[in-house]
Amino acid sequence: MTHNFLLRSGISLIGILFLFSSGTYGQMNDAGLWTSLTFEAKLVKKLSASFSQEYRFDENVTELGSWISEAGLEYKLNKYLKASVNYRVTLKRMTNNLYSPRQRFFVDIKAEKKIKPLIFQFRTRFQEEYADVNRSPEFGFTGFYSRNKFTFKFDLDKKWEPYISFEFFTPVGHDQPYIFDDIRSTAGVEFALSKHHKLDLYYMIQRELYVNMPVTDFIGGIGYQFKF
Repeated sequence: MTHNFLLRSGISLIGILFLFSSGTYGQMNDAGLWTSLTFEAKLVKKLSASFSQEYRFDENVTELGSWISEAGLEYKLNKYLKASVNYRVTLKRMTNNLYSPRQRFFVDIKAEKKIKPLIFQFRTRFQEEYADVNRSPEFGFTGFYSRNKFTFKFDLDKKWEPYISFEFFTPVGHDQPYIFDDIRSTAGVEFALSKHHKLDLYYMIQRELYVNMPVTDFIGGIGYQFKF
């Protein structure tokens, strides 16, 4: 009974939030598709390594907007906390149809608390990125960002777990009158295909804020994860 009530409440919340998020806040809209393949392996006790390859299509899923390779190390601090260091290489398509090579370094702290049938997750990230690597005389430093992500999962004792998440992008070290310049709202379902294989299907609304021509992206996504 409680499971059904929470599930119905979660679905209603998703509908309300996405209806609100999809309003006419921006002047430009785009549809995208994000695909990813992730491998994760346990190295020693509490320490694991991961590698992922991702392709992001935009312009109404007609162009490859970003090609992303990422690697990281994650350490389990205790029952509730994990920390990771990560490195990302990206080729991002620009308006002149050339691809800008980019590098990103970031650190994550993740917290998780289970109050069945709910799972609460929080991830805070601090990142720095360099654009037009080997092309810009200043190595293309684009600045620092703080990113906070809140995720709510529903543990239904099944092979699939629905979830919703909200992520907020905050520029660090900029003189500005606002806190966020980008927000992502996501609803999805994770499928445990087996002990080592997981599939993630989701729908995301990504909205730019406080720019001259803000873009709202409506993104479908599919991710596959394999754990050694």
